[in-house]
Amino acid sequence: MKIGGLQKLTLIDYPGQIACTVFTAGCNFRCPFCHNPELVLPEKIKIDKKKEKLGEKNFFDFLEERQGKLDGVCITGGEPTIQPDIIEFIKKIKKMDFLVKLDTNGTNPLILEKVYQEKLVDFVAMDIKNSLENYQRACGVGLNKDKIKRSVSLIRSSRVPYEFRTTVVPTIHTLDDFIAIGKWLRGAKKYALQHYRDEGKILDPDLRKKAKDGIIDLDEIVLKIKDCFEEIEVRS
Repeated sequence: MKIGGLQKLTLIDYPGQIACTVFTAGCNFRCPFCHNPELVLPEKIKIDKKKEKLGEKNFFDFLEERQGKLDGVCITGGEPTIQPDIIEFIKKIKKMDFLVKLDTNGTNPLILEKVYQEKLVDFVAMDIKNSLENYQRACGVGLNKDKIKRSVSLIRSSRVPYEFRTTVVPTIHTLDDFIAIGKWLRGAKKYALQHYRDEGKILDPDLRKKAKDGIIDLDEIVLKIKDCFEEIEVRS
């Protein structure tokens, strides 16, 4: 497992649970607003390997010390489902009696099928990058939309708690995009809108200038699509 980082304690990443968050290195998207380029760009990951990084053994040693103190583990990235050993990695965590929350961009429904079939996850969060029509504008690469739709279907039909979420970025998203997302995901249990943060490093520095002049009213989005979901939340 390529581990890019560890947050030893989080009270917000896993709803209702005290958890840690492990970051996997590598991603198949190139979202311009991504705040973790060191977990996405191969050249950044290669540079970081020269530094002392958290190995898998150290990670599990940490979990052993936190048994009875932490409820769960959030697995995020990068994109965890592109890791060839992600299933075995989750199995090791589950054997230690931790709850597992998996974050994904939905590009690998085969992995989702496996983790559901083997009852390896207790919560799944999927990033909805944009309306299906404008998905590439947000994810930065070509993609198989059928895989995205398949992942959405798997998540919605599972009995595992879940949420869909979108980082709202001026110039990348429009109100019409969210109206389209509402129609697509209508009836889903939970949808979260996340403010784009104009701070720190991002994958495409040029976006900062473009987004600065753009305005998207999240309250207006909520009014337009709130009836599409059982619960809708706005996060800072």
